[in-house]
Amino acid sequence: MKILMLVPYLPTITMSGGQTRWYNIIKYLAKKHDITLFSLIKDESERQFIPELKKYCKKVEVFYRPKKPWTVRNILLSVFGPFPLLVVRNSSLEERRAIKKELLKEKYDLIHAETFYVMPHLGKTNVPTILVEQTIWHDVYKHHVVNEIPFFLRPFFMQDVLKVKFWEKYYWSKADRLFAVSEEDRDAMLALVPKKEVGIIPNGVDCHFFTEKRREKRLPPRILYGVTNFEWLQNQEATKILIEEVWPRIKKVNPNAKVWIVGRKMPYWLKNLSKNEDIEVTENIPDARDAYRRASVMVAPIKGAGGTRLKILEAMAAGLPVISTSVGVAGLKLTDKVNVLIADTPEEIAERTIMLLKDERLSEIIGEAGRKHVQKNFDWESIVKLHDPVYRELAKRK
Repeated sequence: MKILMLVPYLPTITMSGGQTRWYNIIKYLAKKHDITLFSLIKDESERQFIPELKKYCKKVEVFYRPKKPWTVRNILLSVFGPFPLLVVRNSSLEERRAIKKELLKEKYDLIHAETFYVMPHLGKTNVPTILVEQTIWHDVYKHHVVNEIPFFLRPFFMQDVLKVKFWEKYYWSKADRLFAVSEEDRDAMLALVPKKEVGIIPNGVDCHFFTEKRREKRLPPRILYGVTNFEWLQNQEATKILIEEVWPRIKKVNPNAKVWIVGRKMPYWLKNLSKNEDIEVTENIPDARDAYRRASVMVAPIKGAGGTRLKILEAMAAGLPVISTSVGVAGLKLTDKVNVLIADTPEEIAERTIMLLKDERLSEIIGEAGRKHVQKNFDWESIVKLHDPVYRELAKRK
C-alpha cells in the first residue's frame, strides 16, 4: 500500500521515546508498504536523520516549527486563538500546503498520523486516516500545571489544558480509525469519545538490538534513571523524587552506591547534580545499551500519567531489573515480584532498591524474567504486524 505518514518530529533511535517508536514502525512497515514521511523540524541539524529514514521511506519531507515554545507569537496565538500552545507550537502553514498538494498529485491508500496535534495540517480528504495517540495529552499537561505551576498562574494554564482536551476529542472523532498504546489510555479516550472504536497498538522494543551487548557487573553499584528525554516534564519530576526522597534512604544503607542520570535535553539544575560525588550525570550517551549494561538497577519513580515508557521496556530488554511505580508500568502487563518490582512511595522504592542491591541472585531473576516478558509481548517486529489488518480494512472503504 501507499501510505502518507505524519509525525511531529523526525523518527530516530537516538532521541525521544516517540521518535524511537516512529523509527521502528517505519522500518518494519517498509517491508510491505511504500511510505512517504512528512515531519516537522526545529533546525538544520535535524536533517542528519534524513539519510537513515530514506533507507525505508520513498520520500521524506520536513517543515520548520519554532525552536522554542514560548515565543511572543505562540503565546498570543494560544491565548487569543482557538488552538492550545501544543498545537500552535507544532503547526506549519507550509506543511499544510504541501500535504494538500501531495494528495492532489499522488494517490495514497491511507494516511497514518501519530499524535492529534499533527492533524490540523490535514485538510478535507477522502483518503482514510488512522490516528495513533501515544498519550493523553490533556492529562499530562494538567498534572504539570497542578504540580509545578504557581497557583496564581494556574487559571491561565488550565484554559490551555481545556483547549488541548477539546481538540483531542475533535480529532479523535474525526479519524477513521483511532488507536491508543495501552488499555489505560484507551479507557481514557473512550471516556471522551464513547461512540468511537479505539484499538491498541502498543509500544515496543527491538529486542535483538538490546541483547547484543552483555551486562557488566559494576562496582560500586549504580542506580540508573534513564535513558530518557528531560523535555518531558514527568522525567524531571521522577528525577527529583529519586534524588530528594529515595536516594537519601538508599545511601544510608549503601554508602558506596551511586545514582546515574542519563538522558537528553537536561535542564541546568539536573546537570548541576554532577557536583555531588555520589551522583553521575551523562547527557547524550551515544548508545543507550551502554547505560543499561553498566547499571545495577533501573529505578523509575514516575508519578505523572502519560508517556511511552519505552525506557522501561528497553531496560528490561537488556536484562536490567526495574523498580517503578504503578503509574510507571501501567499498560505493560507486568507482575510485581515476578518480572518487575512495583512500589508507590519513596520508602517502598528505596526498600526494594536496597533489596535488589543486596541480593544479586534475585536481581538476576527479576532482570531475566523482565527480558523474557518484553521479548514475548513487546518486540517491534510482531507489534508492527498489528497494522496490517487495520490498513487492509481501511483500504477496502475507499
